[in-house]
Amino acid sequence: METYGAIVVGCGGLGSAALHRLARELGPRVLGLEQFGLGHDRGASQDHSRIIRLVQHQPQYAALARPAYAAWAEVEEESGQTLVTRTGGLVIEDRAARRGVDSGTRNIEGYTDVLARYGVDHEVLDAAGITARWPQFRLDGGEVALHQSESGIVDAARANAVHVALARAHGATVREHAAVRSVRPDGAGVVVETDEQTFLADRVVVTADAWTNRVLRGCGVHLPLTVTQEQVTYYATPHLAEFSPARFPVFMWHGEHNFYGFPVYGEVATKLGQHMGGPETTAEDRTFEPDPVRRARYGRFVDQHLPRFGGPELYTRTCLYTVPPDQDFVLDTVPDHPQVAVAVGAGHAYKFAALIGGLLADLALDRAPAHPIDAFSLTRPALTDPAFVTAFHV
Repeated sequence: METYGAIVVGCGGLGSAALHRLARELGPRVLGLEQFGLGHDRGASQDHSRIIRLVQHQPQYAALARPAYAAWAEVEEESGQTLVTRTGGLVIEDRAARRGVDSGTRNIEGYTDVLARYGVDHEVLDAAGITARWPQFRLDGGEVALHQSESGIVDAARANAVHVALARAHGATVREHAAVRSVRPDGAGVVVETDEQTFLADRVVVTADAWTNRVLRGCGVHLPLTVTQEQVTYYATPHLAEFSPARFPVFMWHGEHNFYGFPVYGEVATKLGQHMGGPETTAEDRTFEPDPVRRARYGRFVDQHLPRFGGPELYTRTCLYTVPPDQDFVLDTVPDHPQVAVAVGAGHAYKFAALIGGLLADLALDRAPAHPIDAFSLTRPALTDPAFVTAFHV
């Protein structure tokens, strides 16, 4: 039986980051196990781009936002690769469409209150101010927006590959097509079983997302996770200069639906998605077929508010969100089994991935986490109280 200091189960966004951080400390005593090929399209971390931002409406995430930028900068410094592209970012609230919607703190005032607490510079603009600066938008007049200059893009697929390469440079081993069937605490260590082989580790980090409950069965853990199938569409806009990263920001749109969009990046195309709202599924039952209802919804939004952003559809790509009932991360060790650490990204973790990798290394190596993560505990009511009411922001 091969023995390691730490094994990471799942080498997507969070797992590859944890692999890198653990390998920096443990070198060849680290093993990464990926059930598919590296860079596969079956989970949550594929594709070119994710939004990174200091703009958060909940303090537990605002506290991690600046450290996340610092963590990405460390990875860029070590690798010599550019992973973060600053474009500036907008949060646009369509107040007419949001009337009657219980948005909690997900309105402009909720964001600005938290930003003031954390000393994040920002501007609030009315509809005229938005279109004066970014005439690409077509607005109805009742919109209000928050602009923050440090928002931008993290290149997800490239960052995953960089994390794996750096981990290997520190001596870690990564095995593809090695599906983990069981993670079982055994004394102070952990037995990890794949179809082909059994391993023993001092510590295990589970970053299996939609497969989390299958992997954790041997720990006596079953989390109330909802898996949804989401999608993004790339448009081959002919107006490339107008939507270059230097001239057009990443944006989030809070209206009847919550959209998010990107300038031309990764493909010669713009990109639009909807946060949440996709059908429930499982890792086994999901399809790779785009939902025509949401595809048409995206087209209507583009036609109404960003007509030159659109163009021939390059492609629509699906992915999975794995979401606890409160839509917050899981970032903790298993109760009674501290040698097993778990992370679930809840569909919005990628911007923090480089930082979460370090926090998982802290948990795995029995250190106090470098930043506060109590809100993401496995023992919180959302995960332990059967009467907890699921509350997704869609």
